[in-house]
Amino acid sequence: MAKNLKTAARRTAKVRRNLRKVAAPERPRLSVFRSSKHIYAQIIDDVQGHTLVAASSNEKDLRGKTGADVAAAVAVGKLIAERASKAGVKDVVFDRGGYIYHGRVKALAEGAREGGLNF
Repeated sequence: MAKNLKTAARRTAKVRRNLRKVAAPERPRLSVFRSSKHIYAQIIDDVQGHTLVAASSNEKDLRGKTGADVAAAVAVGKLIAERASKAGVKDVVFDRGGYIYHGRVKALAEGAREGGLNF
């Protein structure tokens, strides 16, 4: 029961945060999702309502390592930055999805910054 309440509260907070964000085509949103085994990132254009690029620790290139550590998160951050630069995206709004800016989420953000994305 407590897990369902916690999940519902996280989803409600996520909706509130997304409503406050300014959706602009020149600054799409870098959304992060982390599970217990992997970490996922996607750059979303909220105006058009579609994903521009995506990367995860579950992809073939990164599958050799575990997806549940900081090194994999850094690799996903660099990969999403590389794909974003090919798609012509340089500036993004970082959406941590309700997760604390610590550990894997912070590592992904730092990897994306190293790759050339501007938050």
